[in-house]
Amino acid sequence: MKLKKSFALGTITLLSVGVLTACGGGSGSTDDSKSADSSSTKKASGEQIFRVIEQQEMPSADLSVATDVISFTALNNVYEGLYRLDLDNKVIIAGAAEMAEVNEDGTVYTVKLNEKSKWTDGEPVKAEDYVYGWQRTVDPATASEYGYMFAPVKNGEKIANGEAKPEELGIKAIGDYELEITLEQATPYFDYLLAFPSFFPQRKDIVEQHGKEYAATSENAVYNGPFVLDGFDGPGTDTEWSYKKNADYWDADTVQLDEVKISVVKEAPTSLNLFQDGQADDVILTGELAQQMAADPEYVIQKEASTQYLELNQIKDDSPFKNENLRKAISYSIDRDALVNSILGDGSVAPKGLVPADMSTNPDTDADFVEDAGDDITSDEKKAAEHWEKAKKELNIDSLEFDILSSDTDSSKKVTEYIQGAIQDALDGVKVTLSPVPFSVRLDRSNKGDFDVVMGGWGADYVDPSSFLDLFITDNSYNRGRYSNTEYDEYLKSAATTNANDPEKRWDDLVNAEKIITGEMGVIPLYQKAEGHMRSAKIKDVGFHPAGAQYDYKWTYVSE
Repeated sequence: MKLKKSFALGTITLLSVGVLTACGGGSGSTDDSKSADSSSTKKASGEQIFRVIEQQEMPSADLSVATDVISFTALNNVYEGLYRLDLDNKVIIAGAAEMAEVNEDGTVYTVKLNEKSKWTDGEPVKAEDYVYGWQRTVDPATASEYGYMFAPVKNGEKIANGEAKPEELGIKAIGDYELEITLEQATPYFDYLLAFPSFFPQRKDIVEQHGKEYAATSENAVYNGPFVLDGFDGPGTDTEWSYKKNADYWDADTVQLDEVKISVVKEAPTSLNLFQDGQADDVILTGELAQQMAADPEYVIQKEASTQYLELNQIKDDSPFKNENLRKAISYSIDRDALVNSILGDGSVAPKGLVPADMSTNPDTDADFVEDAGDDITSDEKKAAEHWEKAKKELNIDSLEFDILSSDTDSSKKVTEYIQGAIQDALDGVKVTLSPVPFSVRLDRSNKGDFDVVMGGWGADYVDPSSFLDLFITDNSYNRGRYSNTEYDEYLKSAATTNANDPEKRWDDLVNAEKIITGEMGVIPLYQKAEGHMRSAKIKDVGFHPAGAQYDYKWTYVSE
């Protein structure tokens, strides 16, 4: 155990496959870009503008409220926390002057701040800004869905439950440029949390000045990251915004891009046309288009620590989805191999369980988590029919009709159309309707429980199985279908408390929890996500993080 500086990561490993490229085309981290220190020596040439196509609008630019990949990418580039992930997905200092000093039992972190760090209005970033930002996010009044991530911090869970005040959170300023953070118990992945946007600093005076309009537009906030958010006119509606270089950033010499221009285009064929016409540098492809472009030297596959799944609404006592046989019937009707190969075609793979492969390993045997916990989630029409017959008897029904809510991107619509057909073909008497809606609407309806079945997913916020498994603890805000199993909850509680300092026992707790939720199909895993991109070969050193905030453009540059 490393007791001075950063706490050891124990059982955690980053994804072994970050970015796969065809024929050495435009890539993420490459062999000649192994550290941030070398980035300033790279040869940038031509106009330093990176034009990126997103598939959905950004739902929020508020550090305490954001929950999605698009928002977190934006926040990761215009703000900065104590740490940042580099091009190799290693934790490096950012808002901290050096790695934290940690006490013997791993529960107290003392952090000296980088005194060169400033906000875009010229004010220094101080310890009190971290204290306020953390307290604001964990405060129940903020209604942050990411408040639960502060559970490792002393009193974090009590504050979320209304049993303590936000001021009692285990973080305090020791002068202007030093923090003391106290945890409930040692947390192996805590360094990674310190590089995640929910743990970034916020300015109390700015939040109070703008009130409900804080971060509603790019002008209603101040920033401390490599870039400044510009041209953002409103969450869930704006289709164009940008990240402009922050001239006052403490490490501005490293930042070579002048601007990252974001445009929202939901139709993949349109995106590809823009790329081929030279109007876009990075676009996402799926299905036939991904297969069509797979041999192109500028085609990039990025495998993520992300699982897409179906959540079934079990909120009401009379919900048919409380029936395990019904959930299993639906699961057995879906051929994941056909889904990833014929429908997606973007490098996504069939899952072994809820937790993705290649993310974490057994502390004793080094086996991948899915080897210890996962089963092959197979398609089997015979078993699907058998479980459906059992479900009909137990529910006293002859037929069932339900709706699948999803985002309205091309890929989401194709996936749900496939699932619709597979279920209806395998389960006689079942009718499935589809409701593709804008991303922000899907999130809102999911949060309100306004769905029968919703197709969503999760990308790891930190590289540990708990990033996925904790989602479905009873009453977790992200447990939108309200799956509940007491034994499952107990295993995860044990992993977070009793066995937190015993890597092998903690691992067993996590494995057992995975076996429970997958065994009874509390949620139905669909695929481990990868994204197929067309990325211009002139774009270099795009920081891609399989876990955490997905993209970092601090080291990106254009070389014509």
